[in-house]
Order: sequence, then C-alpha cells, then structure tokens
Amino acid sequence: MALDFPNIDPVALSLGPLVVRWYSLAYLAGFLGGWKYCLYLAGLDSDQRPSKDDIDDFVPWAILGVIFGGRLGYVLFYQFDLFLQVPSEIFKVWHGGMSFHGGMLGVLVALLAYPYVKKFEPFRLADMVCAAVPIGLFFGRIANFINGELYGRVSDVAWAVKFPAGGGFPRHPSQLYEAALEGALLFVILFVLIKSEWARSRPGFIAGVFLAGYGCFRGFIEFFRAPDDYIGLYYGLISQGQVLSLPMVLIGIGLMIFAVKRHAQPAG
Repeated sequence: MALDFPNIDPVALSLGPLVVRWYSLAYLAGFLGGWKYCLYLAGLDSDQRPSKDDIDDFVPWAILGVIFGGRLGYVLFYQFDLFLQVPSEIFKVWHGGMSFHGGMLGVLVALLAYPYVKKFEPFRLADMVCAAVPIGLFFGRIANFINGELYGRVSDVAWAVKFPAGGGFPRHPSQLYEAALEGALLFVILFVLIKSEWARSRPGFIAGVFLAGYGCFRGFIEFFRAPDDYIGLYYGLISQGQVLSLPMVLIGIGLMIFAVKRHAQPAG
C-alpha cells in the first residue's frame, strides 16, 4: 500500500508569458516572513543594534547571499563535473539546483560584511537571521514536495508516496520530514531561546544552536532521503548531505561554547 502523489501543478499562477511557480513563492514567503520576524526580534532589545532600520537595509544583502551562495554551492558540491562541461548551465537557475549549505555560506558572507560596513557586532544579527531561517526552510521543503523532487528512499511505511519521478516505487516523503524538523520544530526551539534574555545576552549562542540543530536534523533525515543519483553514498552509507552537515554541527557547538564563555559572569 502507498499513497498516490497529489500531483499538484508546480506552476501556481500563469498569466500569458508570466509564470509563477510554487518554488518561487516559497522563496518569497521565506524572505518576507524572515524579514518581518527579524523586525519583531529587533524590537525585543530596541536599545541595541541591529535596529529595525538595520534589518531593513540588510534584506537585499541576505537575498543576494542566498541566491548566489545557493547556486554556487549546488555547482561546487553536487554537479561540478556537469557545469565544468557546460558552464552556461550555471546561469540557468530555472532548471533547478540550489544548495542550502551554499546558501548558508552566502548569507554568512553577508552577515560578516554588512555589520562591518555598518559598524556593529555581527553576532546579534546572526542570531536573528538564524532564528528566522527555518521559516524559509519550511516553505522551501513544501515546495520540494509539490515539485515531486528530493524525495525519499524506497519504503513500505503506510504513508509512503509514489512520486512521478520515483520509478513507481513507494518512497518516504522526506521533504515533509524536513519541513517538520528543519522548519517547524527548529523554529520553535529557536523561538523559545531567543525569547530568553539569557540567550539574547550571549550573542552567537542562538546561531550556534541553529547550526548544530540543522546539522543534526538534516543528518538524521538523510537516512530516509534518496541520495543524489550522480553522487550516491560514500562507502555505501554516508550521503553528501551528511558530509556537509557534520561541520555545521561541530561549528555550532563551538559557537555555543564561545558565546557562553565570552559572556560568562566573573567569579564574585
């Protein structure tokens, strides 16, 4: 037994030559939702930077970081040989292919460059942005499901889905697993933390939790997600996503320790 794929049209709206896809709307929802959420977070400590004006000005930097970093990461991490043979494919983003890990590196560059230009410490901005990222992850994974892409491994669970491109086999709807863990659950964890004055008074701690949390969730879900055909599994066990997620976990733990020690209260 398996569930039939709902076969939702990946095109949300078509007006003559203008075609709006669900994937594009997912990016838009992620950026808008993240922007509004960061404005809310900036108001929790209105006497400190980044201010709401800083957040407004940072949005274009973040968008460019996500788009360029995500595309470049996909090219380098997943299909480098293909793009080496046909370099023009790099610019054809409408053919698909964005890497979260690459997008994260792009945003990291923006998180370092923007506070440097505006002359304020980057860690509070990093905490706000990281707290908002799961919003985009949630909508992005839902869009992956609608597109019938990045599906899971063959499975006999009751909720397995027969994806059109899945060879007719029932598979884990791993996109929904990612939406639930990397999106909804991680958002709740970070929301609880960032509402805490203790966590906000240790800039960088929440960013560390995000990195470690995402790396753990993504690494776990990779056991259910089908590996990329053109990469497969290393040693028949480890996926490319897990290889890229392990450094996130280690860096995240290191950043949490750094944030706590940096703002430790001196002994009385």
